[in-house]
Amino acid sequence: MNENDWRFVKKRTAADGAVYVAADATRYKRTGGAELQAEAAFQRRIADLDYPVPHVLEEGVTDDGHHYVVEESLGDQTLHDRAVTSLDGSRSLPDDVADTAAQVAARLLRAQAAHLVQPTPGTLRQWLDSAGFTHNVFQENPDLDNIRTHATLDHALDHLGTVPLVHGHLDYGLPNVLPAGVIDWQHHGLVPLGYDVLPALEIIAFKGGTKGYTASPGQRHRYLAALDDASLTATGHPVSQNLGAYLLVKALFFLALMRPIDPTRTDKHLKWQYRRHLFTEGLEQYERTGTVDTALFPGLEEFAAGHSAGDHP
Repeated sequence: MNENDWRFVKKRTAADGAVYVAADATRYKRTGGAELQAEAAFQRRIADLDYPVPHVLEEGVTDDGHHYVVEESLGDQTLHDRAVTSLDGSRSLPDDVADTAAQVAARLLRAQAAHLVQPTPGTLRQWLDSAGFTHNVFQENPDLDNIRTHATLDHALDHLGTVPLVHGHLDYGLPNVLPAGVIDWQHHGLVPLGYDVLPALEIIAFKGGTKGYTASPGQRHRYLAALDDASLTATGHPVSQNLGAYLLVKALFFLALMRPIDPTRTDKHLKWQYRRHLFTEGLEQYERTGTVDTALFPGLEEFAAGHSAGDHP
């Protein structure tokens, strides 16, 4: 492979490797360790199941021993990138981006629903621990490792007990979605149907306003309605009824690995405290109502003001 045909794009955030784009922009190359082989094999498999993913064109080992995978380009701008570049002074997510997100999510949901996976005992618990990084959360926040938290999580798992399992992304969001499909499947695993796609607009709130845009109530409603329509057609059941349980797991995900090691990093400590607050608020909401409304979450600036005034622990 001629290295002069490739331009460096970025380092891979969760792996030892990088991303390159071909000179004609029709292909992307990713490098990494042996785990990249497993990701490529998985991506080939789900492409054959009509998942909206890039087709793997080539794979091998570089002269310096790194694995590489070449895949077709689905475009050069994710929906996150489109949202950021489309902002016109407001923080509103453009409607065309939100509606495109719903279309892609519905395509993925239909493909997942067409290829259900038979669960084994403990699979749903394994998903919770993996998707929510529960070991890390409780290690960094031992006060949250209590009867109340575990009882609420157990209740969420009971609610999801009849939801079918599917091959999932586990890191789904607008930064990994393009109009033509979904990229970056390195964290793939079994998930309950809807876990990937349902929270995509809701999880914007966990960034506290620092993503640059927010989804309106109308956009969130249309997005969930599109997924319910796809799910009802494919399975006979709406998926939005599981959103609360999924957001509880997402609250764990966004809290994991947040506790700062450096005591002088007050900014990091504030963000950690903010994510703790969102988790405990989500926990309280789910206890009361069986769902989580991210519109009730404070923004990071609002939380910081209250934090400095002593309104938060």
